[in-house]
Amino acid sequence: MTTFKNPIIPGCYADPSICRVDNDYYLIASTFEYFPGVPIFHSKDLVNWRQIGHVLDRPSQLNLDGTPNSKGIYAATIRYHKGIFYMITTFVESASGERRNFFVTTENPEGPWSDPNWLEDCPGIDSSLFFDDDGKAYVTANRRPPSGQDYPKHMEIWMQELDLGTNQLMGKKFSLWDGALKQIHAQEAPHIYKVEGMYYLIIAEGGTGFTHSVTIARSESITGPYEGSKTNPILTHRHLGKDYPIVNVGHADIVETQNGEWWMVCLGSRPYGGEYRNLGRESFLVPVIWENGWPVVNPGKGIVEMEGVRPLLEEKRWQAGSACDHFDTDTLGMQWNFIRTPREEFWSLKERQGHLRLYLKPETMTEEVNPSFIGRRQQHINFAVRTKMEFHPDNEQEVVGLVLLQNQDFQYRMEIVKTEIKLIKRESGKEHLLAAHAFNNSEVYLKVETYEQNYQFYYAENAEQWKMLYENADGRILSTDVAGGFVGTYIGIFASSNGMHSKNYVDIDYFEYSGLP
Repeated sequence: MTTFKNPIIPGCYADPSICRVDNDYYLIASTFEYFPGVPIFHSKDLVNWRQIGHVLDRPSQLNLDGTPNSKGIYAATIRYHKGIFYMITTFVESASGERRNFFVTTENPEGPWSDPNWLEDCPGIDSSLFFDDDGKAYVTANRRPPSGQDYPKHMEIWMQELDLGTNQLMGKKFSLWDGALKQIHAQEAPHIYKVEGMYYLIIAEGGTGFTHSVTIARSESITGPYEGSKTNPILTHRHLGKDYPIVNVGHADIVETQNGEWWMVCLGSRPYGGEYRNLGRESFLVPVIWENGWPVVNPGKGIVEMEGVRPLLEEKRWQAGSACDHFDTDTLGMQWNFIRTPREEFWSLKERQGHLRLYLKPETMTEEVNPSFIGRRQQHINFAVRTKMEFHPDNEQEVVGLVLLQNQDFQYRMEIVKTEIKLIKRESGKEHLLAAHAFNNSEVYLKVETYEQNYQFYYAENAEQWKMLYENADGRILSTDVAGGFVGTYIGIFASSNGMHSKNYVDIDYFEYSGLP
């Protein structure tokens, strides 16, 4: 009997949604203010996943201008119907504060995907799609109950038919269910399934923190009435306490394998160094069986485990990616993201062979803007990052460096300026200079090593001749539990001219990220 380890996709890959097409599985996750949006992964065995692209990879699909932190793209759903893949999601907040739902389509999950089909009169978040046996399509999401909220954040799940000809909602909105648990908030993340002639509605309740949960109801008719299971919630970790290795489990989607097994993907977090979740919300896998017309999650245990018995599918491992990006290809690797939609190409892989050239922009890492930044998710509790860059500053305003980022108000920056190398801790929007050393070399090596919440910062003028810049920095400020929001920590390179116009740039020779034991 072979086992697998959770999470199946580590790091800030929240709100997983899954679908199967024959023997292939596809999974997507939320991306909030980061661009490109909605990474898509492919698997043959539900355990080993490889990223094959992003659903929203063009500015015409995703305008994140002015989008606040942890807003933007929420809780996407992926479905397949008659040769077409559908991804539906909520754009939670733009600069105007508008909230709208839309979907995109493709025949090839690697892309390109269509431009958005914006849905009119489609309130709420966490929109989902269901295709019935008769060919009809339905959209579900949440909203405030039409009769009014009985208590703060009380929501209900609604549904309406989708006209696949006009790509707009049609007919009546139906109120399906307002959850199983009394006076618990944030009924959301709805998905409808049809199993042996019955319609099942799975939702999340309790918010996405410690009280998160998965509940279920069923009906003989898609429009209801829906009956909640007496075993609700069918999955939660709130009763396990905040010291359990996996917390805030919820936001689930289920899939049946070609062998007749059922599996659930859900989000959860791995706290460390106390109740701190620097990794954000990650994607987990847990088995499901059906008994007496209801699903039972991980029978005999009822929880998500760090290790479990593998699905009865032939194992398919993908070629492992390199820990080090030498920037010797024509396009950026799929692990890289920008903050908000880039409106100009401030990066280049062609100007200098084997280097990423990052041009300085006036925008800084302390503003809600699109700075000159390229970053990737933290995916391990213990990790090391190292990079080599070459920079010729023209004045004191010009700065480049390595950043560990939660948002514009919570971050660590190793900065290279004209005559110094600095470490700056930014907490609650206030800057704290932790270290500064004279430095005049155009070439610099930077390194960070972390062991849980203990961060060590190094620099070097020559390869592997590391000097300590600062030790024992506290990583907790990079957790959403301190900084707020919904995303995990990002690590990357930035380049700024601090409000001034500049034609300068930094050349990055390599960027290496690796997990540590």
